[in-house]
Amino acid sequence: MPTTSREPSAAVAPAPKMTPALTLLFAVACGAIAANLYYAQPLVALIAPDVGMPPKVASLVVTLTQIGYGLGLIFLVPIGDIFENRRLILTSVVITSGALVLTAFAPSALPFLAAALFFGFTSSAVQMLVPLAASMADEETRGRTVGNVMSGLTVGVLLARPLAGFIADLVGWRGVFGVSALLMIALSLLLARHLPRRQPTAQHSYGELIRSLWTLFKSTPALRRRGFYQFALFADFALFWTAVPLELAGGDFRLSQTQIAIFALAGASGALAAPIGGHLADRGHSRIATGLCLAGGSMAFLLAGFGRDIRSIILMALAAIALDFVAQMNTVIGQREIYLLPSAARNRLNGLYIAMFFLGGATGSAMSSPLYETGGWRAVVIAGAILPAIAFLYYLMELRTKRA
Repeated sequence: MPTTSREPSAAVAPAPKMTPALTLLFAVACGAIAANLYYAQPLVALIAPDVGMPPKVASLVVTLTQIGYGLGLIFLVPIGDIFENRRLILTSVVITSGALVLTAFAPSALPFLAAALFFGFTSSAVQMLVPLAASMADEETRGRTVGNVMSGLTVGVLLARPLAGFIADLVGWRGVFGVSALLMIALSLLLARHLPRRQPTAQHSYGELIRSLWTLFKSTPALRRRGFYQFALFADFALFWTAVPLELAGGDFRLSQTQIAIFALAGASGALAAPIGGHLADRGHSRIATGLCLAGGSMAFLLAGFGRDIRSIILMALAAIALDFVAQMNTVIGQREIYLLPSAARNRLNGLYIAMFFLGGATGSAMSSPLYETGGWRAVVIAGAILPAIAFLYYLMELRTKRA
């Protein structure tokens, strides 16, 4: 039955509903696309010298991808509020596959970084899929639906590192991006067959849409608050996973890429955090869970700083599990709160939220090489403990204000 709603973001055709099969498709698509942002993290020590980058700026291999993703969230994702979502998502995935091919064949640093920036930009399509899933879910199950879709995204994020290590040991780092390009082509065919259409009815021009981002940011305290919390946690996440392969490949460990990949599997348990975060948010426990996530981020880095023998590997693995868990849980809790805001701006609000914490990711990865080169693993640990501690202090101030 055609909808008669005047809501600007409503679909013209009958709105499709989420089913278990569609939830699985969304989760797989989100995981496959998001993985593109993380393949380079464990491969910095291989990529940088091969394309001619000095050690102190080697983390740009990761940072440029995250900056591109942030730009995509600001300039590409908001288009989902005015253009048909299916076509926009498919186009983005196809372009991503082309940029990955260019990355695989890049002969030097400049073309590699340019291609990485570009596929980071178009990989922001994942944040068109998440709000699309949220709009198709019932209100009472929205947090759970977002959590289930985000669990797929989280699996992609967390498995990207070990997969990159295993593939690089077999066919080199360039083969990692070649395999990902083939995966994106296959995904585009799957989405073309099964992804539902959704045509927003908003009448904004693109210029009006982009100008509205600043207005939304200024007028939405919940967006600023949740974005700041996740900025700190995602900066920690990126700092850890960009620096720890350098420490494990050198230092006292001298691990191979396959051994580093096995270590990275420890973080994959963080995939469990997304549905748990959605469930806690649906039950009204967002505030206490947020405090635990922020405190957990600092504690995870302190744990990673103990010991200099085989115990270090065990403690680092436990820290990786804890850090990935709190970062992913807090992401979903924040998105649940964002999706309670006006639906006409859902793509823009989600894009701003994700852009804020990916700026944190870019900051963390950019810090990693200079910190590690100048102060070693200890400097990384200190910085990683401080970042979420600052956000926790802000959280306590907000908590005190609400109780007053």
